[in-house]
Amino acid sequence: MTEAARKVDHTFPDLSRVPQVDEVGVVERVDRFCKRSIKKDSKVQALRLALSMIDLTTLEGMDTPGKVRQLCQKAMHLHDQLDDLPHVAAVCVYPTMVGVAKRALQGTDINVASVATAFPSGMAPLSVKLEDTKTAVAEGANEIDMVISRGAFLAGEYQHVFDEIAAIKEACGDAHLKVILETGELKTLDRVRRASVLAMHAGADFIKTSTGKIQPAATMPVTLVMLQAIRDFYYETDRKVGMKPAGGISKAKQAIQYLVMLRETLGNDWMTPDLFRFGASSLANDVLMQLQKQRTGDYQSLDYFSKD
Repeated sequence: MTEAARKVDHTFPDLSRVPQVDEVGVVERVDRFCKRSIKKDSKVQALRLALSMIDLTTLEGMDTPGKVRQLCQKAMHLHDQLDDLPHVAAVCVYPTMVGVAKRALQGTDINVASVATAFPSGMAPLSVKLEDTKTAVAEGANEIDMVISRGAFLAGEYQHVFDEIAAIKEACGDAHLKVILETGELKTLDRVRRASVLAMHAGADFIKTSTGKIQPAATMPVTLVMLQAIRDFYYETDRKVGMKPAGGISKAKQAIQYLVMLRETLGNDWMTPDLFRFGASSLANDVLMQLQKQRTGDYQSLDYFSKD
């Protein structure tokens, strides 16, 4: 991230000026994205790009150092029989596993992302959230995925939510901050839009749909609304904010549809892992299967791919 991109105004936005979402229009536009025909060469390029945008994730209470090391091995060696594949963007783990992941990925440029701020509920005092964040950064996390206080947001305590994000951003230091809105709990597209604007003005480097622990998680209508908020924020501030749909995206076909939507909403500048990520655990395997299908005409058995 450039020094110019790091400069954040931290000015509380006038949320009364946030436009209302045309829900019917959003649904119709998403439907058109899903009907686009993609030719073979473009499909292969899209699959490779999707692979490079994945944050391989394990966020379970039963995670062990061995499981995290196995995930890092997969991140580095997705499929050695397929030549010239890009590696994934990051491995995402709990703060206590950051050190394990950092050591396992040493010598690569794969980032280590860590959830923080009392993930997934966010129900903790700010002092605990700050300590959680600082611990992950001290252990070597390149990226922090924080959750907003949804209860405060839904109660209309927008300044409180803004101040928390700004404080966590400062605690991140040089680490990128992804702000998780947990859109399944926000319920309406208007709230998603408002939360997106709030998070970006508070300093988010990325906005992210979900923790993956609540259903619905990522959906295309929600993601489109967030992309449109990013576009308008860029026009207003000249600062590019990234997007991370997370949870429920497991098929290569879905990933390509998201990329079509990304390109047509934000343009080619956002078609990079620096500004777009998929939060997923099983998407990589389906992308690899589709790449093998494009190369040979045959699907490879799932037995050839690790489940973790």
